Amino acid sequence: MEFITVFKEATPLLLKGLGVTISVSLISIAIGMVIGLITCFMGRSKNIILKGISAVYVWCVRGTPMIVQALVVFFGIPFITGVRIESFYAGIITLSLNAGAYMSEIFRGGIQSVSIGQIEAARSLGLSQFRTMLKIVLPQAFKMSIPSFVNQFIITVKDSSILSIIGLAELVNMGEVYIGATYIYFPVYITIAAYYLAVISVLMVVSKFVEKKLSYDKKS
Repeated sequence: MEFITVFKEATPLLLKGLGVTISVSLISIAIGMVIGLITCFMGRSKNIILKGISAVYVWCVRGTPMIVQALVVFFGIPFITGVRIESFYAGIITLSLNAGAYMSEIFRGGIQSVSIGQIEAARSLGLSQFRTMLKIVLPQAFKMSIPSFVNQFIITVKDSSILSIIGLAELVNMGEVYIGATYIYFPVYITIAAYYLAVISVLMVVSKFVEKKLSYDKKS
């Protein structure tokens, strides 16, 4: 009966939190793709400074816990600029920078998977390096990387729960608000887990569908 009561009473709060979770994740993954692509190009650049910035950024993000990154962004930006930043925007910055580092590696792997023969053929036909990358390499790299992008989106959705530490009103935070008012713990956390499981299950189905579709296209 307690589970039913929690489900009925907590649903409005949890749905509100779920909406924030999905919104922050979608915005962050979109920005992260842009950051990842730029970082990937910087890493492939012959300019040692750009290459160094890319390497240090990826190293720092992949080498530190996201909870620390969230705290650095949330408290660091006001400390440096003197301007207070809302948890929603701090969350987007944190998730975007985190996803961008991993997206960079995904893009790098996708670009490297395009055969050198196609690149040489395009250059021999008179295409510039920029047009070869834009017309030949990137479309194929992006297509081959779609399953990895979906997987990164799944990771980003789950990682968004960490942002409750900076007060973002996402799913876990809203659950803790309800717990603070009722002192009911276990049923609330089980309900939160069920919401995450539902969202992630949908994304996993989408990922499997995309993988099968791409596999079919390759066979065709």
